[in-house]
Amino acid sequence: MKKQGILQRDLAALIASLGHGDAIVVADSGLPIPLGVTCIDLAVTEGVPGFLEVLDAILYEMVVERATVAGELQSNSTFIDHITSKLVSVDLQVVNHEEFKRRTAGVRAIIRTGEWTPYANIILYAGVAF
Repeated sequence: MKKQGILQRDLAALIASLGHGDAIVVADSGLPIPLGVTCIDLAVTEGVPGFLEVLDAILYEMVVERATVAGELQSNSTFIDHITSKLVSVDLQVVNHEEFKRRTAGVRAIIRTGEWTPYANIILYAGVAF
């Protein structure tokens, strides 16, 4: 048994399989999943698990080179402040929500949380540890 880090096996396997430039999405419960994109559905009930706690768990294990959020999230200072504090040396791109949804078609997987906060979604692009 794993002793720390992400215990959910599909999510742990996804992170272990990422190569440089691969992208994943951490999503609220309402983001549409494009056909053909894997969905790792962690949602249990409203707010469980939350977007920020899932994001933190992933960032603990994943090297992130850059990230993308929807501009509509910028009105939520709690989420934006948390994201920018965790991704200090990462290029954070902002696009409108429609463009964000288009970009999800090219990701390896979408991790759906129980988050009910509008626009609480982020695309994370894998970097390298060396």
